[in-house]
Amino acid sequence: MPTIALVAAGTRLGLSLGRVFGGHGFDVALIARSEERLGELVDTLAAEGVEAAGFPADVTDRAALATAVDDAAEKFGGIDVLQYSAPYVHAADGDGRMTGVLDVTVENLRPQIEGACYGAITATRAVLPAMLAAGTGTLLYTTGASAVTPTPWAGTAGVAGAAVRNWALNLNNTLADRGIYVGYVALGAWIVGTPGMPEDASPMEPDDIARRHWDMHTTRNPSEQLITP
Repeated sequence: MPTIALVAAGTRLGLSLGRVFGGHGFDVALIARSEERLGELVDTLAAEGVEAAGFPADVTDRAALATAVDDAAEKFGGIDVLQYSAPYVHAADGDGRMTGVLDVTVENLRPQIEGACYGAITATRAVLPAMLAAGTGTLLYTTGASAVTPTPWAGTAGVAGAAVRNWALNLNNTLADRGIYVGYVALGAWIVGTPGMPEDASPMEPDDIARRHWDMHTTRNPSEQLITP
């Protein structure tokens, strides 16, 4: 069976991606920091008939992340699709607030770059050699829409996401003639169930967002997509 590796998998979009790809015959490798969360995701997918396994790693720990991806590839016999959801990383002082554009500093931007960009590069480098050797594969990257639509209250997240977008589009241009599709998703919608969601938000069901990822994988098009309600 083909395998998808979901990095920074969560209980909303990560679960839905596992459900959608699993429903199309994929095994699912889940990578996230929380072992408890991984256990819940694996159990939920197993109850739906999806073969899944969890591999704990913090995306800001590059060595641990690379090891987790390698372990997943070893267990399932390879990774056919890598999906990386750029996380919002809390600052070292525990401050989890989104940093506005006027408050961006090197110190509060660094963890977002670590989580979004360096993590994506690390996970990709762990799977890319095998994909190049096979002449096939899919790489999907998901960030917030502030990466493409400047959003003053999402200063640090926008900078980090824009770096991922630039890199992903360059990857697609470079790898398209080598059998590897690279797709970038800018998520411009709140996901149903997200804590702190504004009252006037028009949230989207995570399964609907996951199906958009599936369509990108199967059609190998477009290279980037802005998802809005």
